[in-house]
Amino acid sequence: MEKKKYSAFDAILAIGLGILCVTCVLPFVHLLAVSFSSSSAVAAGKVGFIPVEFTAASYEYVISGGRFLRAMAISVERVILGTSLNLVLMVLTAYPLAKADLPGRGFLSGFFVVTMLISGGMIPTYLLVSGLGLKDTIWSLILPGALPVYNMIILMNFIRGLPHELEEAAWVDGASPFQTLIHVILPLLGPSLATVGLFSIVGHWNDWFSGMIYMSEPLNYPLQTYLQTLLVDFEQLLQSDSSANIMEILSKMNARTGRAAQLFLGALPIMCVYPFLQRYFTKGLTLGSVKG
Repeated sequence: MEKKKYSAFDAILAIGLGILCVTCVLPFVHLLAVSFSSSSAVAAGKVGFIPVEFTAASYEYVISGGRFLRAMAISVERVILGTSLNLVLMVLTAYPLAKADLPGRGFLSGFFVVTMLISGGMIPTYLLVSGLGLKDTIWSLILPGALPVYNMIILMNFIRGLPHELEEAAWVDGASPFQTLIHVILPLLGPSLATVGLFSIVGHWNDWFSGMIYMSEPLNYPLQTYLQTLLVDFEQLLQSDSSANIMEILSKMNARTGRAAQLFLGALPIMCVYPFLQRYFTKGLTLGSVKG
């Protein structure tokens, strides 16, 4: 068997990608090292990529506080409900729009594309959410972005690339359009659904601004909104928590180690989910982008 020859360009490309990967990973390694280091070591600038004077005090404080776990539970609920609603609406919208014989298809497609360029604005959206009585509820974080149009277009282009003979065979067997969608089209949408689903998961998990606008009670903040507030007033939070069982933990940490622990815990769920969907990501994004 003839061995594959590698050019100088391949070597340079591999080195460049390796350096890029390292620069992406090292900040997380440093963040993890800071979160497990003592406050004195962090303040002295001794922490690089290995914890110094190892301690889990920051994580003990984060978990014992209660607010962090509540905020994470709200974010998990938002991701589950929001992503499920996103996928259902995207499929129900993309499937009919992918049909060339749909009456008014051009107008409907243009209607959705316009919403990507022109939105109602933050103030009208806020007034609408408030008028519907959705403030301080999980639905205020989900419904304003229930149909991600860009992701829907990716899904629509993928459906348009599927062989039309599959649907015709289902129709000959007496299947209705809905049955065709459920039993024929959906099983073929795995890569694209994983791609747009990952987009939705990351979007819901990382969004902090919606929580800041629509939640008047800090106890209702999703995780990223809660973390955003901590970046500003973590020192005040530490000073205000003077319970006896917390003082020993606070003596081993400071604002920087506490922030590092919370930021790492906030990113951890996405880091765990992504590897399972990554194998579908490139395939689904490519197919949904070039087929039409």
